[in-house]
Amino acid sequence: MSTIDPTTAPPTIEVEHLVKTYSGLAAVDGISFTVRRGEIVGLLGPNGAGKSTTMRILTGFLPATSGIVRICGIPVASRTDEAKRHIGYMPENNPLPEDMRVNEYLYYRGRLKEIPREKLHPRLDEVLELCDLKRIRHRIIGKLSKGMRQRVGIAEAILGEPEVIIMDEPTIGLDPHQILIVRDLIGGLRGRMSVIISSHILPEIEVTCDRVMIINGGRIVAQGTPAELRRKVLGHTHYELQIAGDQAALPALLAGVEATLVVESTQGPDAEGFHLLTLTTTRDEELGEALLRALAAGSYRVRALNRAHPTLEDVFLAATKRSWDIVDARAGSKPGR
Repeated sequence: MSTIDPTTAPPTIEVEHLVKTYSGLAAVDGISFTVRRGEIVGLLGPNGAGKSTTMRILTGFLPATSGIVRICGIPVASRTDEAKRHIGYMPENNPLPEDMRVNEYLYYRGRLKEIPREKLHPRLDEVLELCDLKRIRHRIIGKLSKGMRQRVGIAEAILGEPEVIIMDEPTIGLDPHQILIVRDLIGGLRGRMSVIISSHILPEIEVTCDRVMIINGGRIVAQGTPAELRRKVLGHTHYELQIAGDQAALPALLAGVEATLVVESTQGPDAEGFHLLTLTTTRDEELGEALLRALAAGSYRVRALNRAHPTLEDVFLAATKRSWDIVDARAGSKPGR
């Protein structure tokens, strides 16, 4: 399969105003997004946010209350079987037949996917090699480790070379070594298939995914690349600075470097006269070198200067908190509250 540039490729997943309600309560509340071929997208959210419900609707296993889902241009609701032919799905706690051997199971699944017999054996060898399963191809699945079983699930999902791969918590329950292996497997699909991953392991999402969608209360509350999300959600960059010198003159010096650069907090001085300062700015570009030059020109002694890099976890917590604050504000504005 050839590699595709996700920035120019057409979308393989199109979701428009998707809604799913249970007894009048919205588990998915009007979400819309697209995923291009070759792109790896992470879907994040707290428990009950609507992630798994969204994935089940995408795969055709659950009907939507309203809205449109297209897989490779095919409407899932009206042409479910046709759409499923373009999807590889790995659900959470992927159920596998424990009494079958790896090779037997993948061959059986390949036939169900209607892969011609003359192409199935070469494709099996290719997938077993890609997922590092060749050495255990004759082992009984029930006797495999959790990590090996996850790899069998991934092998099954990509066996038919679908355009779309959907994985719900693919690294759940794995040890750090197994997580690295699965991460590499998923990364190897970039530029070849569209991949949506739901996970609670935020560092894995940040490393693996090209783009992230954060969902809360059934709605997408933020989306973009990890760098874009830091700018959109947090809106500022932090620097930690240890200096000795005239503190009163510092605000004017900082403003000369960047108008939005200000002191957010300060500690000290310590026994040697150094203050520990936290600086904040809305500017995303690196200011460290300019800041050091200005401090040196102002006769400040600098012990340390570090730019703080917020994690995806920081972004996730800020985005979900902000969305709940909005919900609470709306509820509070209703009559009777």
